[in-house]
Amino acid sequence: MQAKTKVNIVVTGAAGFIGSCLVQKLNEEGHFNLILVDDFRRADKIPNLEGKKYQAQIDRSRFVEWFETHHSEVDFVFHLGARTDTVETDPKIFQMLNLGYSKAVWELCSIHGVPLVYASSAATYGAGEHGYLDDHELVPRLKPLNLYGKSKNDFDKWVLDEEAGGGKTPPFWAGLKFFNVYGPNEYHKGRMASVIYHTVRQIRETGEMKLFRSHRSDFEDGQQLRDFIYVKDVVDILLHFMASGPDNGLYNVGTGRARTFQDLATLTFKALGLEPNIRYIDMPEDLRENYQYFTEANIDKLRNSGFTKKMQSLEEGIEDYVGNYLSGNARW
Repeated sequence: MQAKTKVNIVVTGAAGFIGSCLVQKLNEEGHFNLILVDDFRRADKIPNLEGKKYQAQIDRSRFVEWFETHHSEVDFVFHLGARTDTVETDPKIFQMLNLGYSKAVWELCSIHGVPLVYASSAATYGAGEHGYLDDHELVPRLKPLNLYGKSKNDFDKWVLDEEAGGGKTPPFWAGLKFFNVYGPNEYHKGRMASVIYHTVRQIRETGEMKLFRSHRSDFEDGQQLRDFIYVKDVVDILLHFMASGPDNGLYNVGTGRARTFQDLATLTFKALGLEPNIRYIDMPEDLRENYQYFTEANIDKLRNSGFTKKMQSLEEGIEDYVGNYLSGNARW
């Protein structure tokens, strides 16, 4: 494939799940002038970058200083790096990595006129008592259920305050509220990996899959609902924002259709050619009070931005993920 017009693109969190998949997609689209930012001491993430083409790796701790010096060499920033552990209880970690670091990236993009797309999260919506509409007026009223979600919402609020106050902003910016993303390159995520990944691992080890019981009377076991979106659709959306530059703002990134965890587990067994064998277990105490029983993205705003591509159904995504990646521990 011939390389496209030279565009220097920064990807933070580049060795992680979504970041490494974005690097792969950028390579497939002919983009090789990539600056990858991450904590490259994490040996379990390094295989995610094998075979990918890029210009340089910059350690996360050095990136802000590097950006200040090399800003003329940067045309676009995807800021996907973050602490994503939803059961982490140390607020200082989120204050440093999710809030302070993101402010520094935003400010440098603003000063030097670099477009920015950053990762927000559906965790900002909390229990969903205000719905799942990516309306800016809703943001100050949201009540995330954990420190991770709070840190993401705090940054969204800060960004909106900056814009409303007439402060300097990037020439284009978008905060993408990722719902439940699954797919290849999440092997390093441990407890935070998708239920599909854990289903395949547990089936290999025990022949069964354990799902959490419901601890609410209005939900049957296995009927908890999430908006699951395949990572290949996510990176298509990321490239849409780079190419199209629609209105600045926050955008939901989901399919717009919630599915049950029972559906997800059953489809994973099917992709392995097996009959479902599901056992329900109590949810850990540290998750119960902070657990989202239902999420479903309103994606009207995303569609109105010009992203019209059909997203993969849960059936299609699981078949590809299990058949082409998890079955052979392959990466994308």
